[in-house]
This record gives sequence, structure tokens and C-alpha cells, in this order.
Amino acid sequence: MIHTLPRQTSTSRLLLAITIPLAAALLFPTIYLALRAAQVPLDEAASYLTRAGTLRVIGRSLLLVATVSLASAAIGIPAAWLTARTDLRGRRMWTIALTVPLVIPSYVAALALVGAFGQRGFVQGWLEPLGVERLPSIYGFWGAWLSITLLAYPYVFLSVRAGLKGLDPSLEEASRTLGRSAWETFRRVTLRQLTPSIMAGVLLVALYTLSDFGAVAIMQYNVFTRAIYLRLSLDLETAALLSMVLVALSIAILAFVNRTEQRGSTYYAQRSARAPQRIALGRWHAAAQAFLALITLLSLIAPLGVLSYWLINGLQQGETLRDVIVPLQRSIRAAALAAVACGALTLPFVVLQVRYPSRVSHGLARAAYLGYALPGVVIGLAFVFVGARVLGTLRDWFGLTDYRSLGLLVAAYVVRFIPQAIGPARAALLQVNPHLEESALTLGRNRPRVFATITLPLMRPGLVAGVALVFLTAMKELPVTLLLAPSGYVTLATRIWSASSESFYARAAAPALVLVLISALSLVYILDTDD
Repeated sequence: MIHTLPRQTSTSRLLLAITIPLAAALLFPTIYLALRAAQVPLDEAASYLTRAGTLRVIGRSLLLVATVSLASAAIGIPAAWLTARTDLRGRRMWTIALTVPLVIPSYVAALALVGAFGQRGFVQGWLEPLGVERLPSIYGFWGAWLSITLLAYPYVFLSVRAGLKGLDPSLEEASRTLGRSAWETFRRVTLRQLTPSIMAGVLLVALYTLSDFGAVAIMQYNVFTRAIYLRLSLDLETAALLSMVLVALSIAILAFVNRTEQRGSTYYAQRSARAPQRIALGRWHAAAQAFLALITLLSLIAPLGVLSYWLINGLQQGETLRDVIVPLQRSIRAAALAAVACGALTLPFVVLQVRYPSRVSHGLARAAYLGYALPGVVIGLAFVFVGARVLGTLRDWFGLTDYRSLGLLVAAYVVRFIPQAIGPARAALLQVNPHLEESALTLGRNRPRVFATITLPLMRPGLVAGVALVFLTAMKELPVTLLLAPSGYVTLATRIWSASSESFYARAAAPALVLVLISALSLVYILDTDD
């Protein structure tokens, strides 16, 4: 139930006056790209979208989304069941190890795969004495599929694990008392109740795969995001047209996710306060440990091991760690500005939606969420248009040599990541009893003072969690940074990208490891490992 304060016309009007232009600004990338794509004549647009090359890009994108989603489900569902429902030893350790890959940027994982299994990779070096002179190429579909799958499966794992913790165990226990085995009970009872959780996780994987740029770019697999990036220097209108197709697919997936979540309540039984009885694995215990160990090896230990190997090798050849300091400082500066901006801009959206709910307030909140469904390359493309065309006049007036600026970069970060701040802040405000605010108002305090001294401190944990998540996500954002960062403004993400593009893997190792270690801090806020 949503708790609301008595409607205050002046306050609600003020919040609307703030949030409406903010929502319009957050919708800007979609609107602007639609206008740019509309400039392409209809017959030319139809011809371009139906030609063989474009259809191949669409087919490759859908193939990658489908296969990564299926593989992530095949990994995430059994891993969640093993850690939440069985007597598996080291459940807490496995939960952490299986979740950490979520914070590894896809381009870092792809870079590690190329360095290990690509030409002149050290795996090939190990096998040369055995007569293996050349390994199969890691580039293309298989490399993109493997690198994204190893990082995306935690979405399914976390969603299904949370669903398992919320199920009433009495249905499973009743099934086993009727003589069904643990596997049959899982297939006929548990799996059916977990349908919403599974679908939610799989669809998050689909959105992640569709919007990924780093892995497909390094693996040279031509899907939507890479095709858009390559078209930027050739034809902006065509790039906008491709972007709108990608936007349409993203919105369709997001709508499907929302529809699945709305239907989810029909699958769930009432939650029981009683903890479920853990299933004894018996002779399958070793196989379960081996399965989880293999996944952890491929998704976590191997990438970090490759990066560590490169780092040591680079230090032995004269590379220094000093080169990481400036990119780290710049990454922190840009990400911190975006995080603070998101935290401040989140407040009017959240207060209006929670305390003054209406169709308008909910619509404004959904508008803010749309940016999260858009790939970074699409948002970056929209800001490139503005920087090149709209700000071009100002650039000429003031004698600037480049439209790109830190302010434009931070603005793009805000459009892309503000939903990550809105969600936790909204959940925190829903837990604040409005009677506390009403009591303070009756004692003579004005509304701004009540919000600053009572409401804001009570919702601070959720607000801080959202701000921290924005900071850590912005730190590893690649396509937006490549397109909008000022000339010479090298961040950790762009340093990794430039070094890997020139095959200087030892030079990419230190910033990659630093980025992974800092990003791993997000687990403090998003991971619940209680058994």
C-alpha cells in the first residue's frame, strides 16, 4: 500500500514544475533520434532496413540474445537451486563467487578471452610443444556469446535465488512425501512457481545482451551496437535509423518484462516464515561442487588470472602503475558528478510519485526509466548530434575546438543511469510513515524543513545505495565515454579500450584490474547472501 500525505496543491505543483522538464530532458535521446531518423525518406529507410546486410545485423543480434539468454538460464537456475535449497557446503562462498562476475565489464572479459585463446595467446603458447600451432579463432559469434554469457548469468542466478527464498516450502515437502524425487519435485512444483523469477532474470539478460557494446566490438561480431558505432563516421541519419530499430526492440523487451512482473503474483503461493528443509545432495555433492567450480573458474578466476598475468608480465617489461592514476582520477570525477546529479534529480521524481500518486506522476517516473532501456551507444549518439549540431554554433562563438565536454558526458551518464538511483530511493521513501511528517507539520515546521530533517534522513540508506550504484556503473561505461569524453580525457574504460585495440594487453591489465576491484564494491548494496 502506498502511503500519501494530504494533497498540497502548492507542493505538488512545484514538484510537477520540476519533474516535467526533467522528464522531457531524459526523453530527449529517444525523441531526437526519432526526429533524425524521420529525415530519411521512407523509401530509402525501407530499402536500407530490408537489405541483406541490415537483415544480417538483425538476425545476429536476435541470435546472440536468444543463445545468451538460454545459456544464462541453464547456468543460473541450477546454481540458484543448489545454493538456496540444498545442503551444499560453502553456500555463502559460492553465492558471492557466482555474483561477482556481474560487476566485470564485458570488454574486460572479452579482452581476457582474446588474450588467453586468441592468436599468440598464452594458451596457444602452452600447447605449441604438443604440436598445436593454431587454435580455432575466438572472434565472432562464439567469442561474443561466451564472454557475455559468463557475465550475464548472475541476473538469472540472483532473480531465481530470490524467488526460491520467497516460496512456501510446504508444497515441495508435500510433493516429496507423495514419493516424488527431489528432481521431479523441482521440475513439477518448484520450477512452475519460479516462472516469473526465471522470466524476469532471462529478460534482464536479453536487455543486457542487446545493449552490450564492449564484448561484441572486441570480438568483431557485427550486431546493432557495433554497426551503429561504425556508421557514426559515415552517415549520421542511417546511424539514427539503426538506433531506432534497436530502441524499438529494447522497448518491446522492457514492456514484456513489465507484463511478466504484473502476472507474477499468480504463480506465487503465500510466503511462509518457516525455513525450507534443505535437500541432501548425497552422492551428487561432488558433481554440484564441480559444476559451480567450473562456472567460477571460467567467469571469475580465469579473467582475473589473465589480467594478473598480463600485469606481472608488463611490470617485468617496464610498464608502470603510475599511468593508471590519472585515468582513475578522471573516472572517479566523472562518475561522482553523475552520481551526485542523479541523487539530486531523483528526489522530485520519487517524492511526487510516492506522496502525490497520480497517472501523471507515474507517467513521469516511467519516462525517467526509459533511458535505462536504451543502449549506451544510442544515448551517446543522441548527444553527439546535439554536440555537433546544436552546440556547434556556441563552439564557433567561443572558439572552442571540440564540442565534447565533461558536462555533456555527465549529462549522458545521468540520462542512462538515473533509474538506478530512483528505484532504491523510491523503496526507501515507501517505508517512511507519512504520519511522522504530518506530526512535524502540526508542530509548526514548514514542509522543506520537515523533508530535510525527517524524510531525507530516513530514506538516506536507499538514496545512498542508488547513488553508489550509479557511481560504480558509470565508472565502467564504455560507449558513452568513447563518444562524449573530452579530447585527451582518458578514463579507465577508454584506457582499456585503446590499449586492447592496439593489442597492448599488458598496458590494459592494470586499469582493468582496478576497475573490477572498484566495481566489486557494488555487491555491498545489491547482494543478499543470508542463508
